[in-house]
Amino acid sequence: MANAIRIDNLQKKFRLGFIPKTRQILKGITFSVSEGEIFGYLGPNGAGKTTTIKCLLDLIHPDAGTIEIFGRSHLSPRSRQTLGFLPENPYFYDYLTAAEFLAFTADLFGLDRVEKEERIARLLKLVGLERAAGLPLRKFSRGMLQRAGLAQALVNDPKLVILDEPLGGMDPIGRKEIRDIIVRFKDEGKTVFFTSHILQDIEMICDRVAIIVGGRIVKEGALRDLVSERVLFTEVTVSGLSPEAFRGLGESISARGDRVFLKVYDESKVDEVLELVHDQKGRLVSLSPRTETLEDIFIETVTRT
Repeated sequence: MANAIRIDNLQKKFRLGFIPKTRQILKGITFSVSEGEIFGYLGPNGAGKTTTIKCLLDLIHPDAGTIEIFGRSHLSPRSRQTLGFLPENPYFYDYLTAAEFLAFTADLFGLDRVEKEERIARLLKLVGLERAAGLPLRKFSRGMLQRAGLAQALVNDPKLVILDEPLGGMDPIGRKEIRDIIVRFKDEGKTVFFTSHILQDIEMICDRVAIIVGGRIVKEGALRDLVSERVLFTEVTVSGLSPEAFRGLGESISARGDRVFLKVYDESKVDEVLELVHDQKGRLVSLSPRTETLEDIFIETVTRT
């Protein structure tokens, strides 16, 4: 499969203040994003995620390394014609309405009047802003501005969509709706490259991820290969028994009301817990094996690096 993005040995440093001192932000990062996949780019604050995106978009110039977009240099105007971008903190002219803002963006791409009107109506509906089309952007909430920003990133019907923290400022319903839109991009053959601090969302929709820490890629791969199905512990909720009945069988034992909560790390003891509940006439409320998540991998990777 061809690459939508290929980055090789990317390096970038910045001067600090007026003194002749520099800080290396990107320390030779290398990774690729295949066409048609959803790729998550993870890392703690200051790791270099946004700097990577700015280099990719030629908003800043790297000190070393190569960047290709669909096989062309990122410096080629033709490579940028095929992408859409939503920055982490987008700024829009407050007195434009949502429809006017998208019309302005469409004019930059030379869309004719009929195509422009059709695409604006479709995009406003896609991001859930059709009822706010005539509302000035200064009256939008943070989540609504993110939706407007996502719509502008799609005005040119891009093959590659780059999203920097697209889910920030959204409530759970809004996050789900945007996740669904991103998944729809893949169904349409688009490639999505995005960053997010919300690891649960990345785990739900990404095909592959890369973790950057301190300017270096420390882990990369398909999500199914990184996240194992190994059971870390089993969460058990029981009613009708006292916490003391489970001493030696589990950890983090607590009680709220008539319910006892415990974590069983030794899988061989899960059956003992169930037998105890049955023998002492208790009631099993829930039993949930807790498998490894992307958050577990991320925390372990960051703390060990």
